[in-house]
Amino acid sequence: MHELNLLLASDFAYIFAGFVVGVVVGLTGVGGGSLMTPILIFAFGVKPHLAIGTDLLFAAFTKMGGTVNLARSRLVDWRVVGQVALGSVPATLVTLYILKTVGPANAATQSVMTSTLGVALLLTAAATLYKAIRGKASPANIAPEQLAQATRARHWALPIVFGAIIGALVTITSVGAGAIGVIVLMMLYPALPLPRIVAADIAHAVPLTLVAGMGHAWMGSVDWLLLAKLLAGSLPGIWLGTLLMKKTPDRIIRSLLSVLLAYAGLKLIAI
Repeated sequence: MHELNLLLASDFAYIFAGFVVGVVVGLTGVGGGSLMTPILIFAFGVKPHLAIGTDLLFAAFTKMGGTVNLARSRLVDWRVVGQVALGSVPATLVTLYILKTVGPANAATQSVMTSTLGVALLLTAAATLYKAIRGKASPANIAPEQLAQATRARHWALPIVFGAIIGALVTITSVGAGAIGVIVLMMLYPALPLPRIVAADIAHAVPLTLVAGMGHAWMGSVDWLLLAKLLAGSLPGIWLGTLLMKKTPDRIIRSLLSVLLAYAGLKLIAI
């Protein structure tokens, strides 16, 4: 009976963690990988390669619903998504092959994963703080002729190059498809309204994290039961977070979140 109670308490803890992350994602739009992976590693003692692999599929499934809603609202510019994915998906496959070759559970690989994850969290913290300080609301509507021009990058190769960097980073750490992706898209497509940039970033994260997550599953780096528990909490959490979003000061939340991410990043680098 005591063992059953411990098991139920453990299950509830995972579901609650998924719920909390879901609420934060709904409130701020920051990707779940920035929060879920450190929580799994520090709070639950999950090995880094399992935490990263499980979190990639967690991110893919949680962002699918958001992409469907954004696509129905005609906010997703698929041309932008395709341009960035042209670099990110091949880079993801190459990175997965390298991880498979060296072994994801290898001690040296785990060390690289935690150090890279720490750096990625620091970059995400900086990007989150930047959006909190400098981010301004902008209308999503834009004239068709302006939209055609706005979805052209400064140079055709830049989305592929930056997409490849994001793809490799996300595959190794599960972090980077959220806040970092938004900042990159803002630099590549400066004339594109922010709501459309966020929509493109979310839509691009789905195939990226799905491919990376399935690759990790192929290597045995996904805990499927853990994934189910996290999703059981995150889906209602995201729904609640989106409801609270309009009533909560965005800049205060993003500023506090950036401090939390920076702390987790420094702690991971120090491991």
